[in-house]
Amino acid sequence: MSRPSYRGPLKAVVLDWAGTVVDHGSRAPMGAFVRAFAEFGVAISVADARGPMGLPKWDHILAVGRLAHVSAAWRARHGRAFGPADADRIFALFEPMTVAAIREHAGLIPGALEAVAACRARGLAIGSTTGYTRPIMRDLQPLAAAQGYVPDCVVCAGDLAAGRPTPLMMYRCFADLGVFPPEAVVKVDDTAPGIAEGRAAGTWTVGVALTGNEAGLSAAELAALDGAAREAIRARAATVLRTAGAHWVVDSIAELPPLLDAIERRLQRGEVP
Repeated sequence: MSRPSYRGPLKAVVLDWAGTVVDHGSRAPMGAFVRAFAEFGVAISVADARGPMGLPKWDHILAVGRLAHVSAAWRARHGRAFGPADADRIFALFEPMTVAAIREHAGLIPGALEAVAACRARGLAIGSTTGYTRPIMRDLQPLAAAQGYVPDCVVCAGDLAAGRPTPLMMYRCFADLGVFPPEAVVKVDDTAPGIAEGRAAGTWTVGVALTGNEAGLSAAELAALDGAAREAIRARAATVLRTAGAHWVVDSIAELPPLLDAIERRLQRGEVP
């Protein structure tokens, strides 16, 4: 028996962390990925590291290690293909490196605090999911809280049997926040796996183009670009996010509040994600 279409108001937004609310350009993990692979005698680029961003970090490491050129370099250095045991070894270095790095990249993205306040003013709960592990978030959450950002729930990679792009972390958010149905929720993320997570859970999805992983720039670097360069980055990021399933793409979370009205109008017409 099918469920009647939902025509009520939005109930929650679920926000990613790095590149969406904190860490403009999602820069904290990049050096850690590069350094962790270098400890095992294999060089990777920042572009290599950025490719699988949004996945749980162990899965992310495995995906980087299985890139054709990285796998070839690993085989040349270690005499075998890159595998799960190697991901375990790199992850053991990566996690503490990232904990150290986030202390320098924990600043809130401009407009994030105001966007969250606007969401709360309309009665929305604030959930969050992240590809970061619980030990990493134990350091990041207090840094965000000191700046005024405290979501109602935080679901981390490793909390459940599987992370992104599966919907399991979103399901945990639904349960922790007490919200249902999925179409009453908006997922906001700067990565393809994060958008896929929202789509798999049945929510509306909003991609963030210019403050996140696809742009990879600090606020100062982004501000220094001319219009043509900024537009090229916006177009490239938007293509990635829309291909992943984003219903809308914005430059930053600061543009989220007005979009919520458009989403609610679609709900009132009986539309579903």
